[in-house]
Amino acid sequence: MQNKGKYYITTAIAYTSGKPHIGNSYEIVLADAIARYKRKDGFDVHFQTGSDEHGQKIETRAIEAGCNSPKEFVDQVSDTIKGLWNLMDTSYDKFIRTTDEDHVKQVQKIFKKFYDQGDIYKGSYKGMYCTECEAFYTESQLVDGKCPECGGAVHPAEEEAYFFKMSKYADRLIEHINTHPDFIQPVSRKNEMMNNFLLPGLQDLCVSRTSFKWGIPVDFDNKHVVYVWLDALTNYITGIGYDADGNSSEEYKKWWPADLHLIGKDIIRFHTIYWPIFLFALGEPLPKQVFGHPWLLQGGEKMSKSKGNVIYADDLVSLFGVDPVRYFVLHEMPFENDGVITWELLVERFNSDLANTLGNLVNRTIAMSNKYLGGVVADKGVSEDVDADLKAVVSGCYEKVEAKMDELRVADALTEIFSLFKRCNKYIDETEPWVLGKDESKKDRLSTVLYNLVEAISIGASLLEPFMPETAQKIKEQLSTPDRDFDTLGQFGLCPNGTKVSESPEMLFARKDLKEVLEKSAEIVKKQKAEFEESQRKAAENLAKAGLAPAPVKKEESGEEKAPIDIPAKDEITYDQFGAMQFQVGEIIKCEAVENSKKLLCSQVKIGSQVKQIVSGIRKYYSPEEMVGKKVMVLVNLKPAKLAGVMSEGMLLCAEDAEGNLALMTPEKDMPAGAEIC
Repeated sequence: MQNKGKYYITTAIAYTSGKPHIGNSYEIVLADAIARYKRKDGFDVHFQTGSDEHGQKIETRAIEAGCNSPKEFVDQVSDTIKGLWNLMDTSYDKFIRTTDEDHVKQVQKIFKKFYDQGDIYKGSYKGMYCTECEAFYTESQLVDGKCPECGGAVHPAEEEAYFFKMSKYADRLIEHINTHPDFIQPVSRKNEMMNNFLLPGLQDLCVSRTSFKWGIPVDFDNKHVVYVWLDALTNYITGIGYDADGNSSEEYKKWWPADLHLIGKDIIRFHTIYWPIFLFALGEPLPKQVFGHPWLLQGGEKMSKSKGNVIYADDLVSLFGVDPVRYFVLHEMPFENDGVITWELLVERFNSDLANTLGNLVNRTIAMSNKYLGGVVADKGVSEDVDADLKAVVSGCYEKVEAKMDELRVADALTEIFSLFKRCNKYIDETEPWVLGKDESKKDRLSTVLYNLVEAISIGASLLEPFMPETAQKIKEQLSTPDRDFDTLGQFGLCPNGTKVSESPEMLFARKDLKEVLEKSAEIVKKQKAEFEESQRKAAENLAKAGLAPAPVKKEESGEEKAPIDIPAKDEITYDQFGAMQFQVGEIIKCEAVENSKKLLCSQVKIGSQVKQIVSGIRKYYSPEEMVGKKVMVLVNLKPAKLAGVMSEGMLLCAEDAEGNLALMTPEKDMPAGAEIC
């Protein structure tokens, strides 16, 4: 295999605020598939990932978890992340942690270098701060008073900080992007960065904090810790031996610049604006490409613990296995748009693509070879026209896959490989080996057919290996065929004559029953929701112990009740008037904020077998996330009306105290959606 040179690929390092969900795991699997492919294709690959462990959010999470220190907390979460990456059979070469001593030392050197060069100055920042995103925003940047990135709460903050002069390097970055069209991919991400950030003019960036301590200290001003993004982004160079004093390692000189930074689309700004500018200031070359991949959504929605719709890789693996999960996330993610994951779609793909197309192909090829030829296949040279088409499809597959992988269109590359397997299945139908097996005079033709199948599947398995490594290895073992270098995949017929397939092949994929999977998934969701609620309860208690937030006080413990409220009496109504109003229990299955309104929420409420859309002015008291799953009391037969341009088909019943605070009326006991309130 010809050495095609070096290839350095990185993922974003996972933030240690909690366990990564399947959308996060998708990124590491995607990077692994690219890294494995490049290795098989003749590149000398270095694949780096890791964990991002500093920041105010981590400091808070550690207290919520009852840990003695943030370090104790991040040690636990980093181990969880590494365990998931290992579970998903990822072949990373380096797992860096931002608490690693050598990384901390270099970040301090980098910060000091920026300061000495005049790229950093001390000032103060006043604005709205989002703890979740570790970022300041101006009032104009907020969306409905919330963080424009995560949609979470912000609070006013002012503190002394060091700032980086971003505008100093902005023109140079614009020129680089314009002269390197592949630098930011997909193109839509490039347009977003140029039009929304660079061309309007960059603001100076806050690069230190004083309001918390869990970060890398600025060694010449110990009131400050380094801004988490400056800390995190530099891992791509510190992890391979960069030294700000000019004594970088041979490893660094070999691998930098990175060939690919693979990241989620939500952090594209940090990697294509802040990171390149930091590199300009260091005098280092920029990475060759940054790819902002789309999100993997659960049923079309972002995953949220409070919604109870989070799916984790280990839960999926327990039901489907590692390679099927790898196949699903790689195959279902479009190049640019968000992908969707549902339990139903997982079962459908498992049964149709893996069990039927691939598993059945391998199983019956081996079974027919054993039944008719004693397991020994050889090319007897008895060819027909149909063979030529099979050989053309199989021998041309590598070039098609290569073209897709060069463009990072991994899902399309997998589709090409499975087109090869589908062509093999069609070849079986065309040649009918079971008919040839009944005619002794057709034995050489039968041997040629089965040899062609073994050779074709072997080539397909070699192409499949970067994406489904365990499955590819099993196929080659069952076929008793050697591993194939990629530069030989265009040649058909390299499988040795006399190859003996396995006498007792293992079934690769047993079909899944949808009902059974849905029952198990419901148990997983129920368990996760209980764990989330318990963690929220403990978090509140631990925060209260630390004096940071009040723990929820039970009514019986407080000994106090709010004073009763008298309201003016309304006119009496008759039983007939009351009977005309229809009240039922409803279950909120979806909720979102109404655009251009600070008060309204729009809920989809299940009432019996129907779903009604109800708009309520309760946004001040409930977030959309905490509404989902609630059982509520509904006035069902209220005449529909438009509120802020949105149709409302009923009313949610609430109680109101003397201060005007609202609380939804909910059944005391668990009642089914649709139960009549009388």
